Amino acid sequence: MNLIRMKIFRSLQFAALSIMMFLVAGVHGQHADSLLAKVQARLAGVSDYTAEGVMKTDVSFMKVPDARITVYYKQPDRFKIKKQDGISLIPKGGVNVNLTTLFAGNRYTAVGEGKGTLHGTAVAVVKLLPLDEQSDVVVSTLYIDEKMYLIRKAVITTRENGTYEMEMTYGKYASRGLPDKVSFIFSTKDYKLPRGLAIDYDAGEKPRNTTIDEKGKIEISYTSYTINKGLSNDIFN
Repeated sequence: MNLIRMKIFRSLQFAALSIMMFLVAGVHGQHADSLLAKVQARLAGVSDYTAEGVMKTDVSFMKVPDARITVYYKQPDRFKIKKQDGISLIPKGGVNVNLTTLFAGNRYTAVGEGKGTLHGTAVAVVKLLPLDEQSDVVVSTLYIDEKMYLIRKAVITTRENGTYEMEMTYGKYASRGLPDKVSFIFSTKDYKLPRGLAIDYDAGEKPRNTTIDEKGKIEISYTSYTINKGLSNDIFN
């Protein structure tokens, strides 16, 4: 009899624990969706922009001088970087330095992963799992400033370019969700360089060993934005 009672008790314990875990997961999911909605609302206020800035490339086997660039963006996902020498860099597939493309079409499931601290700022950690099985992006992990509704960091895993990171620093244009600086950190072994950077690489040094997994970094510091003035689609061709 005692054995039967013990089994019943353990079954009830398991059921209670399962219900609790389900409820907690539901609360985390609702919080993640609510937080992302506020981030998107801030970003949605920018239908297009033209930005001026400086791009620095730090890759051990490349000699790439700092370049003045113009960046063009138009909702929902059109993005282009044009260097001062006239070469255009158009990110392909899952690789992009524009945050709004992560939310294009709302084709993802958001999963709350708790809270943390990033460079002294309290953040909520949220994973985005694409619903499109053909998406090059496998998973995106966002570190979101809950007070400012800004994405401070994104870690993105793709099928074609491995895993890369973006860190954003905000200032003058924070109210628009636009960063003053974006640091793009990637594995030189996995990442396929854009055509413009590949040209610079061809004119520079050859890599010592392309199988070595080193970290490369591209940093864009924006000096000004021109927002919501209307951009022709021809700019992105």
